[in-house]
Amino acid sequence: MAITTRIVQYRDGDTALSGLLFADGAQPRKRPGLLLVHHGSGLDDHAKEHASYYAEQGFVVFACDMYGPGIAGNRERVVAYLMEMRADSAKLVRRARAGFDILAVHPQVNGKFAAIGYCFGGMTVLQMARSGMELTGVASVHGSLATTRPAEAGSIRAKILVCHGASDPHVPMAHVVAFADEMKQASADWQLILYGNAEHGFTYKGAARNPGVAFNAAADRRSTIAIDDYFAELFGTSLSPTF
Repeated sequence: MAITTRIVQYRDGDTALSGLLFADGAQPRKRPGLLLVHHGSGLDDHAKEHASYYAEQGFVVFACDMYGPGIAGNRERVVAYLMEMRADSAKLVRRARAGFDILAVHPQVNGKFAAIGYCFGGMTVLQMARSGMELTGVASVHGSLATTRPAEAGSIRAKILVCHGASDPHVPMAHVVAFADEMKQASADWQLILYGNAEHGFTYKGAARNPGVAFNAAADRRSTIAIDDYFAELFGTSLSPTF
């Protein structure tokens, strides 16, 4: 196995973006494409580590750039951007679709796609699903569940997995209940796993410095197993480079 990483420059309208493409260069067979959407800190080591992991499992992975230049690392600009995207789900989905389009034309992708996102990225992939994008499935990991544009009945084409910390103060249980009601009303194929004692950002090892955000090794491990099983179900086989 030889995982290669390549920088891909692309655009969403006037915004220049720079993502990372991960793939096993020694695997000649086509395989599913996975769009990975970063959390609030941007395309950092957390995103790269997870993108590399899923490339090892057999996906062609594109870790997209949702920010463009000058946002990551600037707290004020990050917060302003996140608030803007929460309020404008169409703009959020359009930015994510720019990354999806990179995968869609990749010669090693077999025409099947999934998306996974963390925190802000989890919110993003859920909005992609709500919009009816052509995804086999999405996985939201400690992502925001609230939306200004709930799914309409029959609009969701993707299967949905949500991995959520039961002690997450930033996404309280009221949001979880509202999300469950929304999914039922939309007749979606969805599942939600709650991890006891886990707060927001439970897969992020650098999260302990933030209130209400903390790494939780057990929830990190259990969610990884759940996501692996979920992707195996989506694509009809165990995760391996022979999709």
